Amino acid sequence: MTCDFCGRTDPDTPDGAIPLAWSTSVERGRMRRFCSDCSRVHLRAMESKLDAEWW
Repeated sequence: MTCDFCGRTDPDTPDGAIPLAWSTSVERGRMRRFCSDCSRVHLRAMESKLDAEWW
């Protein structure tokens, strides 16, 4: 699992599983995953449904 924003990886997660503290988003039909740190920092942008390019 790799964060689509910062590139952080989580090697302990089995293939296809998303860690509990991570968040997901669908932008332009593509699934994106964000680590807990990026999710926490960019929470307001995520809640307002801004694409990651605006963060």
